[in-house]
Amino acid sequence: MFRLKILIFLSLISHFNLFAQENKPEDIIAGIHKFQEELNEEYANKDSSPLEKKDRRHFEGLEFFDIDTSFYIKAQFIRTPNQKPFKMATSTDRSPIYEKYGEAHFMIDTLNVVLEIYQSHDLRKTKEYKDHLFLPFTDKTNGEETYGGGRYISLKIPEGDTIIIDFNKAYNPYCAYSSRYSCPLVPRVNRVSTKVTAGVKAFENGH
Repeated sequence: MFRLKILIFLSLISHFNLFAQENKPEDIIAGIHKFQEELNEEYANKDSSPLEKKDRRHFEGLEFFDIDTSFYIKAQFIRTPNQKPFKMATSTDRSPIYEKYGEAHFMIDTLNVVLEIYQSHDLRKTKEYKDHLFLPFTDKTNGEETYGGGRYISLKIPEGDTIIIDFNKAYNPYCAYSSRYSCPLVPRVNRVSTKVTAGVKAFENGH
């Protein structure tokens, strides 16, 4: 019994050490830089870019807020099973089917925040995106430093009762770059009542 307890203890220590290593500040920052580089590559590529041709011609990269690891948040994740599917409002008459998958509970400074996290019924049928979750949000930078319609964060289904939300990886809907797209509108419940100065800034033509 004593040997079993020692093995369990060592296993827990190993788990927590691994978690700490995966969340070292330098690793977090490296992951954000990788996200920014890949996003810029996508937008510069004519086959994957949402930019209009005239904007892509002079595209030198998106503008981001300075990386701020205080916006790398380990949130409490509360699963909300058996939710009724609903039609997500979009910028057009398209009405994709989503379902509330869970909630993220966390704090920004002294502000308690609860954001709903959604799952697309179409994407969950695909092999590549079956574990994909969608977090749209608005905050008090919208219409000034950031796109007026809010921003998105892509997540994956967590294994436990916590989920990492890195606002440094917040990106704009494609509608911020072209009217050719149909983009989900941010539900009112996902309003952050403070400035989230992290992630992609508003797009200026030719930037």
